[in-house]
Amino acid sequence: MLVTGFPAGMFQTNCYILAQDDACECVVIDPGQDAAEPLFEFLDSKDMSVTAVLLTHGHLDHMWSAREVCERYSAPAYIHPDDRYMLTDPARGIGPTMKDFIKDMSFVEPDEVIELSDGDSFELAGMSFSVDHTPGHTQGSVVFRTQAGTAEGPVDLAFTGDTLFQGSIGRSDLPGGNHEQLLDSVAKKLLILDDATVILPGHGDNSSIGAERSSNPFLVGLSGQK
Repeated sequence: MLVTGFPAGMFQTNCYILAQDDACECVVIDPGQDAAEPLFEFLDSKDMSVTAVLLTHGHLDHMWSAREVCERYSAPAYIHPDDRYMLTDPARGIGPTMKDFIKDMSFVEPDEVIELSDGDSFELAGMSFSVDHTPGHTQGSVVFRTQAGTAEGPVDLAFTGDTLFQGSIGRSDLPGGNHEQLLDSVAKKLLILDDATVILPGHGDNSSIGAERSSNPFLVGLSGQK
């Protein structure tokens, strides 16, 4: 299984590409600002097309290029309904500095938008995904989980967006954010996962649930609970 990504734009948001080995279809997660051109170059070099765009939440730095990618490949975008409004009105989800930056820009949501619910599972490009609703960073934040096959066996992956990072958690001071709710989401949806689960966050480096459980200072006192 191919799992790759690159940081894009002024926010260095991680855009991820997932595909089965030698497949011609892939799934893209969080194509943010300036992600389209390098994404298209990579996919053209591999003769691959996008079957779906998955959005961990509606903040502009994660969905800026979603419409462009969806339009090029006639692919749907998946997002939780609580964050869908940001596809057309991203200023409602960001701070005053960024509002000024985009004040003369207009945004249109992709032609096909599929709304996500907690516990959803679906197949895309030959891969199985499940959805955990993790409000706190935004009200519509989600984590996408899947499994990658390796020579050593299957590896569980969690694309955590801005809910959980290596050594940190997402900010909760923007519209729709709630710190206690964010910690509750981490405890109930992420700390219940196996320690070997690899987390691929929206910014920064990869980690694992076990590493964050033992060393992330924001998780002190939290324990996994269903």
